[in-house]
Amino acid sequence: MGSATTQALAATTAAVAETPGLTLDVSRELFVAARALADSPQLSGALTDNAASSSARDKVVGDVFGPAFAAQTVSLLRTAAGQRWSSADDFVDAVEELAIRVAAVADAGDLENELFGVLHTISANPQLELALGSRLGEQSAKGALVERLLDGRGGDGTRLVASSVVQRPRERRVRQLLERAIRIVSSQRGRIVASVRTATALNDQQRSRLAETLSSRYGTPVSLNLVVDPAVVGGLRIEIGDDVIDATVASRLSDLRQRLAG
Repeated sequence: MGSATTQALAATTAAVAETPGLTLDVSRELFVAARALADSPQLSGALTDNAASSSARDKVVGDVFGPAFAAQTVSLLRTAAGQRWSSADDFVDAVEELAIRVAAVADAGDLENELFGVLHTISANPQLELALGSRLGEQSAKGALVERLLDGRGGDGTRLVASSVVQRPRERRVRQLLERAIRIVSSQRGRIVASVRTATALNDQQRSRLAETLSSRYGTPVSLNLVVDPAVVGGLRIEIGDDVIDATVASRLSDLRQRLAG
């Protein structure tokens, strides 16, 4: 990610907090806009052309999206188009990020844990993951497949985000798309995500204690992505961003073997 994109993302993220009346319909429209931009290099190029004036880019947004979208959607798109981006792809990703952030604001439910559940369900079903990750078939059909998977489960925001992100894979695996969405939701809600692998499921007390410990260590609320992995031999392995805390028996045995070999 280039420095221009980093600064632009700060501006678009701030715009979410400053925009009143955000709803899941606004989020849905932003997802539609992201797909339209991805499908039209000419349009995304026009909105990231640094040689064009901001007023010219603003007019393009109004002409293309204004007639059909809510005022909040158009306002956020204008904010995004008014920034300098390192690439058109970064701009399209940012519009999708806006959609996810708006969903996190509009749906006060347990969006992160529900998305974790979707991630685990798909990861545990290789055929489903293959179908969703295939380059073949209509992208809308993949969204519909996720909708059927979640029929009657999860909140409206979860269904919207999960069914939308799988429609624009961008050379990423489905689990990577969902992990990114979870990180964005957590960021919007002022939390960070910790992926925790254990051989057996943690009980409620253990989960609560672990979340409190990590929150204290990192100085911010932590959401736990809990994965039961039989390959873990005792203890647990935690990943938070670039940090890895490996407190498994297998890790300690490996360290012991290295010391003995040295």
